[in-house]
Amino acid sequence: MRRLTRLCVLVLACFGASLAGADEPDIDRVTPRPAANDAELRRWLENMVAWHRFTPAEAAQATGLSPAQVTDALARFDLQPGRHPRRTPAEPLTVLPYPGGRHPRIGFRDGAIDPQRETKVSVFLPWDDSAYVVADVPEAIWSNLGLTYLAHTHVPTIWSKAGVELPPLEWQVTAERLSIERRLPNGIVFAAEIRPRRDGVQMRLRLTNGTDAPLDDLRVQNCVMLKGAPEFAAETNDNKVFRAPYGVCRNAAGNHWVITAWTPSHRVWGNVPCPCLHADPKFPDCSSGATQEVRGWLSFYEGTDLDGELARLETIGWDQW
Repeated sequence: MRRLTRLCVLVLACFGASLAGADEPDIDRVTPRPAANDAELRRWLENMVAWHRFTPAEAAQATGLSPAQVTDALARFDLQPGRHPRRTPAEPLTVLPYPGGRHPRIGFRDGAIDPQRETKVSVFLPWDDSAYVVADVPEAIWSNLGLTYLAHTHVPTIWSKAGVELPPLEWQVTAERLSIERRLPNGIVFAAEIRPRRDGVQMRLRLTNGTDAPLDDLRVQNCVMLKGAPEFAAETNDNKVFRAPYGVCRNAAGNHWVITAWTPSHRVWGNVPCPCLHADPKFPDCSSGATQEVRGWLSFYEGTDLDGELARLETIGWDQW
């Protein structure tokens, strides 16, 4: 009887441990995206390794290949970390689809499991092309229906509650812009456009209400993640300025700045452990069949007169396009 009791206790302990393990989020989970052919593989490996300086292990996570297969492909395509065309000051800022594999956050990664790459773009610093920030456009969209879209796994959306899995997408890239469009199962369509300029990046989100009822409370969360730009990546909000519609982060010396803005402005804030910067907008209420837009901006400033730079941005019409 005593042996049976001990056995039951052991079984229950193991079962409890397995349940506890099942409740722990897999913060390193990444869904790989295999390339369809060699041309696509080369394009993504150039993005990952030449620009983002991924290790073979990181590129393997993103592509589903083994690290050895990645190493062989890099040799075959003659790709090396940091070896890519150089941008001149007269050219638009370098903006690339974020390739996945490497998590774009430092901390609070359990709040962004398996991040989807189709909403994320990397904007490279004009003074250091080894550093970049990742703009998530959109990270999340809420409506009176609930959490209507989320670009990673964290809290339930109206689709995960219904057992509906949204298909993966990819950015469509041209010489002038990057764009995506997603049609949700209930008829809501949202589209993002990113337009690089020499002095910054213009962003636009469009939402069309394809349901048969009005939508309201259309809050949007757009995130600028700072992990890839070490001079801005301190896990603090002491290096940030929140002055709606602008969210700003500075380096330790106070002479380099990341600036983002969206209009109509809803909330400007920063998440310390990520670390990230937000200037979140809100769509106007949207009747059935109607379309609404919000517009955004991201730029870098070298200097110490932040007030002067924000005043200058007010004159350039960054939200007019």
